[in-house]
Amino acid sequence: MLLVGLSGSLGSGKSTVGSALAARGAAVIDTDRVAREVLAPGNPGSQAVLEHFGPEVRGPEGSIDRQALAAIVFADPGQRGVLEAISHPLVHKEVSRRVAELGDAVIVVEIPLLDAARRDEYGFDVVVLVEVQPDIALRRAVGRGMTEDDARARMAAQPTAAQRRQVADCVLGNDGDRADLEAAVDGLWAWLRAQGSHR
Repeated sequence: MLLVGLSGSLGSGKSTVGSALAARGAAVIDTDRVAREVLAPGNPGSQAVLEHFGPEVRGPEGSIDRQALAAIVFADPGQRGVLEAISHPLVHKEVSRRVAELGDAVIVVEIPLLDAARRDEYGFDVVVLVEVQPDIALRRAVGRGMTEDDARARMAAQPTAAQRRQVADCVLGNDGDRADLEAAVDGLWAWLRAQGSHR
């Protein structure tokens, strides 16, 4: 088994790279999706979030209004820390369960914010960073429906490119078009398979 952390800033194309790796045979776990599941209505994580952040983040039928929650946590690092303290242990537990079930494979865990401590926590064998110019990342985020102010606030709250590079074993640039990316992922997939064969 090779356990790969796949990281990148907002708008970097991390999920596109994850999908491309899945198409080549990797097992991909998206921590954003896992976070939505562990914070679904009725789960302990959801209860804890609603208790702390109050009625302003309560959506219909006991759900969490993710946009309202994002507006709070990306404006206040202290509140973001509270949310992470609630959600991260639950996400880590569920990801670990899925990794154990998958067994012998190249397993890619998409994880937006990855520092050295989280790399150690998950036990990644290698970390791949998807990197893009900030203006392109901003344009992509706005193209997906975010306001420019929201996108800038989220980008400002994320680690710098230099901080992300410190954790990475491999950096994949995604400033070009889809054909450029597919060619880069071909090279990445060959490299990952070679890493796995050395274990």
